[in-house]
Amino acid sequence: MKIAMWSGPRNLSTAMMYAFGSRSDCAVTDEPFYAAYLAATGLEHPMRAEILESQPQDAAEVAARLAGPSPAGRPFWYQKHMTQHMIPGVPRDWMRRVRNVFLIRHPARVIASYGAKRENPVLDDIGFWQQAELFAEVKAWGGNPLVIDSHDIREDPAGRLEQLCDALGLPFDPGMLSWPKGGHKDDGVWAPHWYGAVWNSAGFAGAEGGLPEVPDHLQGVLQEALPFYEELKAAKL
Repeated sequence: MKIAMWSGPRNLSTAMMYAFGSRSDCAVTDEPFYAAYLAATGLEHPMRAEILESQPQDAAEVAARLAGPSPAGRPFWYQKHMTQHMIPGVPRDWMRRVRNVFLIRHPARVIASYGAKRENPVLDDIGFWQQAELFAEVKAWGGNPLVIDSHDIREDPAGRLEQLCDALGLPFDPGMLSWPKGGHKDDGVWAPHWYGAVWNSAGFAGAEGGLPEVPDHLQGVLQEALPFYEELKAAKL
């Protein structure tokens, strides 16, 4: 089984990859379209040159790999994807052959976390409208997309991961609740810039507190993102 997990940045996505990467029966892949996305858009991201060198820049080549056999012949393959990478020209047919899961997070939390790493994000940077678009597309072809909320996972990791595994038809493994500090061997080359907190963790952080304050200059982005978040939240497990 191939599991494509779709989220925007700063959305518990790396911790979820580590959880599935803790399973002996599961291969993981970290943002395989990142280099293709940067090559096509010309965007300046931290570690751009290293990212472009580390991955195929041809989105069709990436899609063909994702449709191919699982790494090391593992029965399960967890693919961590960023929704904003799926720009026009990136193939989507391969998505019909995977289980598509959408990982959501309140945009106030995403904006506050993203802004601490890269100043002044715009709506296109944080993946909300793209997530809603992909969700609708998968639903339209009868792909039975699943939605999980990072807030729920932080609140009850064991219960929510067991619920997700059950929905996927995957046996729950308690080993998913912890991982070694220091990162995963399949981390993307960009990990030193973005993954500091999860590198220092050995499991999911505790329940989140109240929503963070979003600065005035990012309130517009928050208001743009909220309807897309609410749309998918209505469909969550």
